[in-house]
Amino acid sequence: QVQLVESGGGLVQAGDSLRLSCAASGLPFSTYDMGWFRQAPGKEREFVAAIRWSGSNIYYADSVRGRFTISRDNVNNRRYLQMNSLKSEDTAVYYCAAKFGSAVITSEESYNYWGQGTQVTVSS
Repeated sequence: QVQLVESGGGLVQAGDSLRLSCAASGLPFSTYDMGWFRQAPGKEREFVAAIRWSGSNIYYADSVRGRFTISRDNVNNRRYLQMNSLKSEDTAVYYCAAKFGSAVITSEESYNYWGQGTQVTVSS
């Protein structure tokens, strides 16, 4: 059974940093593309960042580029999202997701597996 579990969310002040972690079980994470998405209250879920299974390509939403960094640890089957210079508009539930194949990496419809989400709240 495939399971993705996010952790690391919390309540922080604007300008602070957080590191989200996504732990995978039941699938060879190193062979899956992996993405982070978020959903703010009253809004659609949106793409945040993604990394190819090979690590050869990394993608960011314009709104987080330069502040967020996605990384991977294949030994421990984890993916991370380092979030710096947080803003109130970053407040959302953050989800990690995994996909295989060549579908568009920035589209949530492409993903096969999802975590349950972790809340990030940034106070201004």
